[in-house]
This record gives sequence, structure tokens and C-alpha cells, in this order.
Amino acid sequence: MPSRDTQLSPLHPLGYARRWLKLPALLPLLSIEAWQREHPDMSVTGGSMFSIEFEKPIPILRMFDEAKAREFYLEFLGFNVEFEHRFEPGMPLYLGISRNGLELHLSEHHGDASPGSTLFVPMHNIELFHAELAAKHYGYARPQIVQQDWGQVLEVHDPFGNRIRFCQR
Repeated sequence: MPSRDTQLSPLHPLGYARRWLKLPALLPLLSIEAWQREHPDMSVTGGSMFSIEFEKPIPILRMFDEAKAREFYLEFLGFNVEFEHRFEPGMPLYLGISRNGLELHLSEHHGDASPGSTLFVPMHNIELFHAELAAKHYGYARPQIVQQDWGQVLEVHDPFGNRIRFCQR
């Protein structure tokens, strides 16, 4: 057991704090220290409650016509509906769709998003995706793969002025 003089030393982990801070200011430090002792597998640098982690963003795109949105996103691009929400019948639709890890939200709500947005979507197997889209003979788009400095790009425009740039790097 260290002596009281050692515990008050600035070299002791809590020595400086004990000398210059009052006990209420120390309590958060002590509880973090206690938590770390009880959870040694959770470090500050390796995925713990003390690290900041972001998840994948979910873009929100503006739409104005539910039927056109369903035709483009579900029938042409092959997305699936995850959820649909209206506050009550006749109110604007908020639609969640997904395909192979890509999630999008489509909204009829004014102010949720601006028409004319562009999404950049990194992907694999862009040629297979292009062949799938070409086989559907969609009346409003015949997207082609274009080689850019950053990779192969296939760009589609939805009926509301939004662009989705699929890219294989």
C-alpha cells in the first residue's frame, strides 16, 4: 500500500487530481476507471463506449409521384420495399428501399431533400448490373458504362431529377 505522500504525488495516477480537484469533479474519472477495471476487454481505442463509430449513411431522395418512383426504383433498379410510412391517408409518403446493402429513403415530404441530388455508390460487378438493367428495356433510360479516371461509372437519372452514379473502382 503506497504511503499518503506517494498518493499525493503528481506521479501517482490520481495524486494530482486529489491535490487540485475537489471530490465531485473526480467522480466521473473514478467511475470510468472502475468501469475499465471491470471490462478489461473494452479499451478506449478498440471499439468501446468511448470511441466514436459511424454507420452507413442512408440518403434521402425527393420524389413527387409514388407510381413513377415504384416503377423506377423497384421495377427498373430492382430495389425492395423495407417500409412505407404516412402520418395518415392522403399524406406524403416516406418510403424505405434497399438492395444488396444499399439503403435509400424516398420522400414526398417538402423539405426532406432537394430534387437534383447526386449519389455516388461504390459497387462490384457493374457489368452484371448493366446487363440486368439493359434486359429490362426501361422506356426512360438506357444507361451505359463509362470509363472514368476513378473507375467504371453507370449513371441513372430518376424521374425527379436525382442522379445515382454506380461506380466500380
